[in-house]
Amino acid sequence: MIKFLDLHKINERFRKEIDEKIKEVLDSGWYLLGNQDKAFEKNFADYCGVKHCIGCANGLEALTLIIRAYGFSKGDEIIVPANTYIASILAISENGCTPVLVEPDINTYNINPDLIEEKITEKTRAIMVVHLYGQAVQMEKIWQIAKKHNLKIIEDSAQAHGAVYQGKRTGNLSDASGFSFYPGKNLGCMGDGGAVTTNDDELAQKIRALANYGSHKKYCNLYKGLNSRLDEIQAAILDVKLPHLDMDNEKRRQIAKYYRENIKNPKLILPEAYDEKAHVWHVFAVRTKDRDGFQQYLTQNEIQTIIHYPTPPHKQEAYKEWNNLSFPITEEIHNTIISIPISPVMTDTEIQQVVEVLNGYN
Repeated sequence: MIKFLDLHKINERFRKEIDEKIKEVLDSGWYLLGNQDKAFEKNFADYCGVKHCIGCANGLEALTLIIRAYGFSKGDEIIVPANTYIASILAISENGCTPVLVEPDINTYNINPDLIEEKITEKTRAIMVVHLYGQAVQMEKIWQIAKKHNLKIIEDSAQAHGAVYQGKRTGNLSDASGFSFYPGKNLGCMGDGGAVTTNDDELAQKIRALANYGSHKKYCNLYKGLNSRLDEIQAAILDVKLPHLDMDNEKRRQIAKYYRENIKNPKLILPEAYDEKAHVWHVFAVRTKDRDGFQQYLTQNEIQTIIHYPTPPHKQEAYKEWNNLSFPITEEIHNTIISIPISPVMTDTEIQQVVEVLNGYN
């Protein structure tokens, strides 16, 4: 079986360094908010090209912390793509704000900038962009809209570590960005982890306090905060893997290029990339009308797949108030999308086998 993502093989490359770092943490006797966390925060901030990185527990809480730090009121609206993973929307709801769904571009799967302005009301406070599947959102129009209407821009960068738009990396294309370091991400730890990046000094200070019970110093609480911290072991692991991220992303680009040049099956719609550096191919998602049959065929041919994502947020029971809404482009994507293996540890033989099997589907 060609695994969708072989996490053991990915992490085994760094086994010696990771073992040494874990021993260093154990020997230090300091497991939260210590030197490993400080080192990774500095290095990831430098990598993204921002002034501040604040580690937290996971990607959902990174977004939750950003929205809470802005102090939006109950009922304030935040624009968000309709086809995102539900975590983007949960962060908005968790803060008492109202998610306003906007259809994506069918070609990039990212939010369609041309449809944003019609959704803006007097209650709109922010636009959340999601760099879905690893491709950076084309931000130019969104920057203009946000400036015109005095709106904040929040990035959900959970799937796009290292993607570049107009010379800047994701995490540095907005007022603040949330990252996830879930193990399957392009930069993943060995548990849960997340971070916020921003160039806003005041926002960074507030988020750091909010993530630590609302405390800027022990037993003094400025805000009603959360307990959302990146532990020392996960920070150490991430710091080992960070210097290899660009190389891993480049391998993903090479695989994606090979797929796009060699998969010739007319039953499959392949993903597009508007710029090579803007896409880090967190997943390689194809579309097909007979998804169930296609997935079964791949399983029979020893190729593991995952569906990102089978049910759109507005059709989930959690948001049953939206169940009667219609977002046809989003629904088309969610009904036909399926992700095939792509990772920096795939062999040439595996890559060629995937292509041969996909071309043999009829």
